[in-house]
Amino acid sequence: MKALETTFRRTKIIVTLGPATEGEEMLEKVIHSGADVFRINMAHAKHDWTRSIIRRIRAVSQRVGREVAIMMDIKGPEIRTGDVVAPIELKPGEIFDFTMQPGAAGENAEEIRSVNVNYKDLVNDVHVGDTVLVDNGLIRLEVLEKHDARIRCRVLIPGELKSKRHINLPGVRVNLPSFTAKDEADAIVGIEEGIDYVALSFVREAHDIAVLRDFLTRQNSKALIIAKIEDQSAVDNLEEIVVAADAVMVARGDLGIECPVEELPIIQRDAVQECIRHGKAVIIATHMLESMIALPMPTRAEVTDVANAVFEHSDCVMLSGETTVGKYPIESIDVLDKISRRIEQFQSMTDGEGELADADVAELPEKMKVLRSAVRLANDMKGSRIITFTRQGRIPRGLAALRPACAQIIAFTPYVETLRQMRMLRSVEGVLLPFGANPEETIDRAIAHLKQTKQVRFGDKLVVVTDILSHDRIVDSVQLRTVR
Repeated sequence: MKALETTFRRTKIIVTLGPATEGEEMLEKVIHSGADVFRINMAHAKHDWTRSIIRRIRAVSQRVGREVAIMMDIKGPEIRTGDVVAPIELKPGEIFDFTMQPGAAGENAEEIRSVNVNYKDLVNDVHVGDTVLVDNGLIRLEVLEKHDARIRCRVLIPGELKSKRHINLPGVRVNLPSFTAKDEADAIVGIEEGIDYVALSFVREAHDIAVLRDFLTRQNSKALIIAKIEDQSAVDNLEEIVVAADAVMVARGDLGIECPVEELPIIQRDAVQECIRHGKAVIIATHMLESMIALPMPTRAEVTDVANAVFEHSDCVMLSGETTVGKYPIESIDVLDKISRRIEQFQSMTDGEGELADADVAELPEKMKVLRSAVRLANDMKGSRIITFTRQGRIPRGLAALRPACAQIIAFTPYVETLRQMRMLRSVEGVLLPFGANPEETIDRAIAHLKQTKQVRFGDKLVVVTDILSHDRIVDSVQLRTVR
């Protein structure tokens, strides 16, 4: 089956910045390679570096003529072990204590080794029989008993315990705040520098998003919120989280530790479908091309993993260690680009790809039904484009959620902030264009721009989607135009 040629990639690429990509020359290469969003991981970033890299990104983007979005991924709550003088080699079946304060090991302390933890209420959150995972699940323990400031466990899977190792508690709801004091300080830096997205770690329910949204409102920030799905609580409350957030990240690192690994593909698929149903962007993250941190080629399994994310109609795929400390950051981006384009070409040959099932149509609001008619028209007109006009990105988000089979969505906006935020939307290409007082004049100028930049040719079909103010009311319009 021969692939159809396409000049654009529908799936967007998010690149995490670090030592391998922070230089000005490398940033330019990353943008030219097709990165749509830059992620700043505040688990490792200092404030001075954060300000510097955001300003550098903006300067390089302007110089190369392609604005990219910036996502600040705030750290969120975490439970870690304290410092140890030397690594502790835990043995199978060994009794081991987690203490909430130094010197709290309790009876037989001289016979039972222990480590302090940074969360004093841990003893109240866990129950006898719960599992404690340390160091990304490499070490596993079972809770035997708890007293005051001590949790006594049995080692199930042994390993070497070093300082400040991350603790996961599968199925346990901890009472840590979702938005911490550190997160607030980090977010203020990002807001002052004009970030486009804030990714909230370990979201457990819609209320967590409401807390962050209230904070952003008080700071007069227009940054959108990405909810990171990382534990069982988020999975259980998936729909309310999707509704409350602006976008969702399926963060498969912690998610694969907190939930049974065999459930991970199902959780990913459910999250993507839920986001599409509610018109929210969805990101698939973690371990996409992990082997390319050290090697110039991905494994065959990684290729299939990326392809599945594209087959599922995810908006974005994300690179982490591959572009922060990896040896082959540009090659990693190129691999994502090639896989995405090839799978999208294959999908474009499937009739009706991307259309909502008829059972879902009745549940759509009127606005979405209008957009759906535009997408269906574009699907019927092979080689057509969808063009629209937006100030806040609502129409492009709705069109992207309907997953056009072949047509690119070209969204014109007068605001650079909206342009950047649209970088995360599947199939959407934003264009900066001042709007005139006359809607028809604005449409003509938009088409003239597409002709001038050779994005359309004589005879091409354009599905034009607008909502305009006419006599104090909004009028939705779908037009079919031919490039003259």
